[in-house]
Amino acid sequence: MKILIIGGGNMGLTYARSFARAHAVARLDLRLLARSPERVPALAAHDLGTVWGQPAECVPGADVLILAVKPQDAPALFAQLAGLVQPQQLVLSIMAGVRIDKIRQALGTPKVIRAMPNLPAQIGMGMTAFTSTDEVTRAELVQVQNLLSTTGKTVYVETEAAIDASTAISGSGPAYVYYCMGALMEAAAGMGFGPAEAELLVSQTFRGAVELYAQAGLSSDEWIARVASKGGTTEAALRAFGAGAVREGLMAGAEAARARAEELGQ
Repeated sequence: MKILIIGGGNMGLTYARSFARAHAVARLDLRLLARSPERVPALAAHDLGTVWGQPAECVPGADVLILAVKPQDAPALFAQLAGLVQPQQLVLSIMAGVRIDKIRQALGTPKVIRAMPNLPAQIGMGMTAFTSTDEVTRAELVQVQNLLSTTGKTVYVETEAAIDASTAISGSGPAYVYYCMGALMEAAAGMGFGPAEAELLVSQTFRGAVELYAQAGLSSDEWIARVASKGGTTEAALRAFGAGAVREGLMAGAEAARARAEELGQ
């Protein structure tokens, strides 16, 4: 397959590097379209594939087009690609909030896959949800899933509503983790630890807890029960969390993110 990544920002480069690292695409078959001809040398310096500066030079020859630009740049991108995309080409969009119907209408193509990756995709630990139009064949879905899986785990969902939900959980989720980490680092500082000590205590605790969770078949509540002995320190903290409605606050935050994702897609 000849893959064209449109957009040389963080996510575009993340995919290019992941495909190269996993040998998912031959270097000669990996192409990148720079935002403008002036950006070609800077993008070519990454040495990840052939870099182009004009859509007309590279879009017609691609099997898969990956739209990796910011959502606010979508109208300009659609104007650039107008008349160039062919019905047999597969379009994979990772533009947050840009609906499939809008992509189909703008590009005149039936085969569209919309994916929602998250930030850890940059280190091969990402979580990506994706869905597609009915015209995408099963074989094409498998091919695209293999590409997406080079950046971490993937899950196929049936509807775009589920993409909005995944945006609220895994797409925005890293920020929730950092929010909790920041709160605990602040608490550690208040208990007398220096910044470096506080960061080490919290980051290693999160890393170890997540790895332990991943390696065993216990639920989060079961792991909590293993840490929290009756009348102990963890139980005291959990009571304080309950009094402060921490769980409810996190759930409300995720719901607010889902509602905003739906709003942005209108």
